[in-house]
Amino acid sequence: MTISALLRGLCDDAALFPPGNASIGEAVPAHFAHQSSDHAALVGPFVFPAPRLGELPVILAVTDGRLELSLIVPGGTAAVPGALEQLRGIDDVQLVALEIAVPEGQTPDELFAALDEIASTAPGVDIFVEVPRDDRRAEILSHLARTPYAAKFRTGGIVATAYPDEAELAAAIHAVVGAGVRFKATAGLHHAVRNTDPHTGFEQHGFLNIMLAAHRAADGAGVDDIAATLADRDGTSLARELAGLSAEAVDVLRATFRSFGTCSISDPLTELVGLGLVPQASTEPAAPMGSVDSTSTEGGSPA
Repeated sequence: MTISALLRGLCDDAALFPPGNASIGEAVPAHFAHQSSDHAALVGPFVFPAPRLGELPVILAVTDGRLELSLIVPGGTAAVPGALEQLRGIDDVQLVALEIAVPEGQTPDELFAALDEIASTAPGVDIFVEVPRDDRRAEILSHLARTPYAAKFRTGGIVATAYPDEAELAAAIHAVVGAGVRFKATAGLHHAVRNTDPHTGFEQHGFLNIMLAAHRAADGAGVDDIAATLADRDGTSLARELAGLSAEAVDVLRATFRSFGTCSISDPLTELVGLGLVPQASTEPAAPMGSVDSTSTEGGSPA
C-alpha cells in the first residue's frame, strides 16, 4: 500500500482515549502492529497521558519495539518537569512531542516563559500548546507566531459544547496559517468528512475538511470561505481537490497541519480507501504481538 505525502504521519494513535478507551495492554501491541503493516506511513506517534506513565514499563517489557511517544500533559507546564524525569527512567521509549494544556489562570506570559524552560530540557521534541477557548486565545496565538511551538486545537469531545462550530474553528485556522504556526487537531474527528453523529446528534468536523481548510487558508482564503470548507459534506469533492494538489502545495499544507489524534487507525484508513486517497488493500494491521491484560481501560479526557 502506498501512502502519499499528503497523508504520511497524519494519524496520531490515541487509542487509549475516548471514545475508544482501549486498554493499555491492547493499545500498545496494536500500535506496533500498525507500524509493521503496509499502512505504517499513515501512523504517527502513540499518544499517551502523563499521569499514566507508571503503567508503561510493564507493557514495554513484554512487547518488542521502541515506542515513539507524544506525551499529553493535562496538568500544564508545571507538571512537565516531573513527567520528563519519570520518562527518563523508562526504557524503549522515544519522546517526540509534548502536548501541554494551559491551566485556567495561567497568563500567556507565564505560559511562554515556562515553555522556554521546558524546551531547553527537551531538545528536538515538538511542543504543542493546547490553545484554550477563552479570552487568552488571541494573545496565545499571536505569541506562538514568534516561537518554535505549535498549536493544538480541540475539535470535539464527549459533550456537544466541546465541538467548536465552523466559524470558531475557521477563525482559529485562519489565524495560525496566516501567522505561520503549525497545528494539530484532536478529539471528535471520527470521520474524514463533516457529519452529524446519528447517536448523539453532534455536528462533527471531518479531518479532510480541516486539511482542505488549511490549504485554502494558505492560499489566501478568508474566514467565511474557510468556514464553508469546514461545513462541506461532499467527500468526493474534498478528496478530489486534495488529491489534485501539487507537490509544493502538499508540502506547505503538511508543514502547517501536522496531524490529528484518533482513537482508531483502521477507521480513517478505511474511509481514505473508500474515497480513493489510499489504494485498495487490506486495511487490517498485522496481529498484535505480546498483548497484555490490563485492568485500566480509561484513557481519560479525549486526546
